[in-house]
Amino acid sequence: MFNVPWICSRCLSRSVRTAVNRPFLQLQRRTVSTTTSDSDLSPVLLRRADFLASEHSKLSAQLAESFDTKTAKRAGELASIAGVLQEWNKANESITELRSLADNPETDAELRSLAVEDLESTRVTLPNLSAQLKQSLIPRHPFAELPCLIEIRPGAGGDEAGLFAFEVLRMYMALCVRRGLRATILKKEVEDASTDNRLVEAVIEVPTSGSYDIMRTESGVHRVQRVPATETKGRTHTSAVSVMVLPSFPEQGGGMDDALNFEDPNSDYYVDAQEVRIEKMRAGGAGGQHVNKTESAIRMTHIPTGIVVNMQESRSQHSNRKHAWQLLRAKLAKMRQEAREQEQMELRRGVMGGVAKMDRGDKIRTYNYGQSRCTDHRSGVTLHNLDGILEGGEDLETVMDSVRVWLVDQEIEGMIAEEAAGAREKPAKRGRAY
Repeated sequence: MFNVPWICSRCLSRSVRTAVNRPFLQLQRRTVSTTTSDSDLSPVLLRRADFLASEHSKLSAQLAESFDTKTAKRAGELASIAGVLQEWNKANESITELRSLADNPETDAELRSLAVEDLESTRVTLPNLSAQLKQSLIPRHPFAELPCLIEIRPGAGGDEAGLFAFEVLRMYMALCVRRGLRATILKKEVEDASTDNRLVEAVIEVPTSGSYDIMRTESGVHRVQRVPATETKGRTHTSAVSVMVLPSFPEQGGGMDDALNFEDPNSDYYVDAQEVRIEKMRAGGAGGQHVNKTESAIRMTHIPTGIVVNMQESRSQHSNRKHAWQLLRAKLAKMRQEAREQEQMELRRGVMGGVAKMDRGDKIRTYNYGQSRCTDHRSGVTLHNLDGILEGGEDLETVMDSVRVWLVDQEIEGMIAEEAAGAREKPAKRGRAY
């Protein structure tokens, strides 16, 4: 019988499975940091998580008595927070128990060995739980569940920008194929139909629900540094490509609990048809005699904002009109959402002392051919496998995942700063009240 006053249940269960004649290990006692540093969670986030978990518990109790759709939906939204918080609390309790067992001089050497092993594995697990808890505390993006449109345009750099824009188009198409996402090129305009590789503009439709959340990390300016094939002196040129990821809406409103209300003037998705000028014209570019004989191309101009959408990919005017409306509605909804985000960013600048996030016009990523390097300027991640990235491989997803982590950190910093600012204002308000 082991002569210890208390044994952690996890270690006891493991000791039963361990051979009795296993040699005792002489272990050096380790000093373990506090739970706060292990968890890497601020008190602000923990208070928020506790509050939401408590709300989930109350809603679950209500549902046990009588079912209500609205209550069930809210409970479902909070379920992940409550579940992760429970696991996070268990991990912290285990660390406390295991540390006590490992630091107790009366603990049997073999049990101390098991405690230290479990302590190390739990300390590895806890940061992952902390990251999951942070992620669950951030409200989902309003467009997260929607399909998406990806608009690609060359920027500064002339022909070289058009060539790289074509490679970016292929990169995203390859990524969609590898991920099993159905993707269709709605629009593709090239500078020269004979070469078909200098892009003027392209729009990819990814109709899979949730694809917006997958691809939204790609919005911004992508910079390329390489020696063009036409460069005789071996000089590196820099050019840019603009990528905009837009939410794609169904042809008719409704769905998602009627969140996509096309008839509500206060909705992001509303477009007043009287504010849209529609022009029919003959399509340009390749296409034979049909191009010059029918007015199948559609141009829509949203007069209040000046947003212009052209669509001529199909020979059917009806199809071009449908896709033009789809793109225009997506651009307007994106613009309205970004306006709210900009307002929120301005508020956060005051409490964070800096820029809270990057704008879509900022350079987000650099592709350097000479060094086979891809650097994302938001997350700071650099990978030296440019070919694999441009082929839509796993390294591209690694970069995209790093941006998602960066986005979470930005939101968390903003939440903490706003909470701190609110706490500083409350005493001042109480003082004025007296």
